[in-house]
Amino acid sequence: MRIIAGTKRGMVLFSPKGDGSRPITDRVKESLFDVLLNYGLPAGEPVADLFCGVGSLGLEALSRGAAFVTFVERDPAIIVTLERNIEKAGFVKESRVIRADAFKVGAPIEKEIENRKLKIENSRYALIFVDPPYADTADVGENSSLAQILYLLQNQMAEQGLVAVRTRRNTALLDQYGQFNVIDRRRWGTMAIVILRKCA
Repeated sequence: MRIIAGTKRGMVLFSPKGDGSRPITDRVKESLFDVLLNYGLPAGEPVADLFCGVGSLGLEALSRGAAFVTFVERDPAIIVTLERNIEKAGFVKESRVIRADAFKVGAPIEKEIENRKLKIENSRYALIFVDPPYADTADVGENSSLAQILYLLQNQMAEQGLVAVRTRRNTALLDQYGQFNVIDRRRWGTMAIVILRKCA
């Protein structure tokens, strides 16, 4: 895995040992960010990377000019690798790592994020990546775990903000979850990414 574009273009990321992770390929990541660029993201905006693993998507966002990224991951062993990647990229001040189950906390917000020089007051995220294990997105109904996290994110996201959800190729999200409406569906290889927008 590496960073595709931006200030850290070409930087190779550390990866955890074993085969438990589902790394997103360079081609898919580049295509995803090309789509996001059409919406003016992520440059200058706060971003959250949920179920972040080693931070591939969040670090790509920072390299492309995101103002700040909150990384949420529950596996302490993977967090060690994530923090190595953040340090290697030089984004310690622009990052916050939270060890938690993203299904329970979503994308936590602090009234003031003080671990960098520029404070973001009453921040709401403009872009959130949601990349849970595929087994947790097998059910996408209104009462599913995926639906519940989207309902939780409604209060943590700015108006017109975007959520990018990664699933298996054959998983079909509903067209709407609360305030989130699907605006784009993409398929690459064995995976799919659905982009939803928060609307009042």
